[in-house]
Amino acid sequence: MFEALNERLTGVFDRITGRGALSEKDVAEAMREVRVALLEADVALPVVKDFIAFATERATGEEVIRSVKPADQVIKIVYDGLIEMLGGEEPVPLNTNATPPAVVLMAGLQGSGKTTTSAKLALRLTKFDRKKVMMASLDTRRPAAMEQLATLGQQIEVSTLPIVAGESAVQITKRALSSAKLQGFDVLILDTAGRITLDEGLMNEVAEVADIARPVETLLVADSLTGQDAVRTAKAFHERLPLTGLVLTRADGDGRGGAMLSMRAVTGLPIKYLGAGEKVDALDVFDARRVAGRILGQGDIVALVEKAATELDQAKAETMARKLAKGQFDLDDLMNQLQQMKRMGGLQGIMGLLPGVAKMKAQMADSGVDDRMIARQEAIISSMTKVERKKPDLLNASRKKRVAAGAGVEVSEINRLLKQHRQMADMVKSLSRGGPKKMQQMAAMMGGLGGGGMPGQIPGMGGAGGADMARLKSLGGGKMPDPDPEQLKALQDRLAGLGGGQLPNLPGLPGFPPKK
Repeated sequence: MFEALNERLTGVFDRITGRGALSEKDVAEAMREVRVALLEADVALPVVKDFIAFATERATGEEVIRSVKPADQVIKIVYDGLIEMLGGEEPVPLNTNATPPAVVLMAGLQGSGKTTTSAKLALRLTKFDRKKVMMASLDTRRPAAMEQLATLGQQIEVSTLPIVAGESAVQITKRALSSAKLQGFDVLILDTAGRITLDEGLMNEVAEVADIARPVETLLVADSLTGQDAVRTAKAFHERLPLTGLVLTRADGDGRGGAMLSMRAVTGLPIKYLGAGEKVDALDVFDARRVAGRILGQGDIVALVEKAATELDQAKAETMARKLAKGQFDLDDLMNQLQQMKRMGGLQGIMGLLPGVAKMKAQMADSGVDDRMIARQEAIISSMTKVERKKPDLLNASRKKRVAAGAGVEVSEINRLLKQHRQMADMVKSLSRGGPKKMQQMAAMMGGLGGGGMPGQIPGMGGAGGADMARLKSLGGGKMPDPDPEQLKALQDRLAGLGGGQLPNLPGLPGFPPKK
């Protein structure tokens, strides 16, 4: 997400960082490049003009001229401007405060992801807000649309309205309202029909459903990959429907981000959720501060902590903790760590949430550090016998050749994996002999956030990142989210990669006091 924009803006700020006082010419040059970067990211022209006017005015004021670090102050101004463009400091929560059932109406074009998003939202309301949710499909035109929602409902264990053939969208709406009320549901999600393009029939049907259901939330689901078409769709729907918020799908595949950056400014509607993956739990609450941080290369530590807390397996962590206490760490344990990394989005997904990593992409690529490496390591371990995984020392030259043939790799890769495992196993033995204090360190590393730790370290990953984020936060104004230092320390230990080098230092240890 935002790869191209992040690269361009990082280049702009790198050129002004380190200079002394900035002249108006320096600021004008930087703002021209920011303008080009935003336009290349497919941000709407009126939005770009307003943003540049805001940033230029503040960047040429006395606040910057007299600043100890004027370049840092300019970065902070751009950060504040991005937050303002995206909707302000605080996320806008979904409103479910109504006489049950609170109706949430999902609108949008066909193919935007309404049905999947309905299921994702239902799961989130059930899992995090403890709401009793029913879903109902009003899509009588798309083949198997109702069956799709019913299947998703079974998958996430959320009730769906039984299908009755031949009913119209209005009839289904009335039956859903009655059924949800009689059965005591807190929230009713109505998944409306879509069209390939906007037309009068679609608008009339959705408007009629809205008149009957009187939803407390009417969310427009838009595909962020369609760029400015998504913005135009939002404007057209908002003219006919009292929309209360936006959900942008396929945000993880949107390398430019123009739709996201334009939506709020053009429509005045808050972005409430981002769909960032195909899995039913891949729906994130939209937070302008965190998105602005990612655009400026500061990562999203809060999202990483949340992902670790929800994805990692507590039961496996406890089992592993008992083994580690005895100084045991075999190749099955290593396989478990690789699989947990994949559940968290893979190496690329995790790295995308860490600060400062955008500058290291070329270095990672040159080192061969990517998700394919994880897949190869899994294949190597899977090609071993159960006894070999328990006792790696059994792997002599002939056994390594057999494993290499089974995994489709060179013997040298097996040697690297065994060296990585040996280093981790030695560390585990050392910690297990170190008494209670060492055991606490090991518990934080391997189970601090609900799952096993990740052995080794990522090759070639040196130094920077956290300092940039701490510097940005120290300048005042818009606030970065405050991570918990203890969680961050445990997380940094646990995400220490796959062999050699160091991860970027995470922010939050000095200068990031936890929220009380």
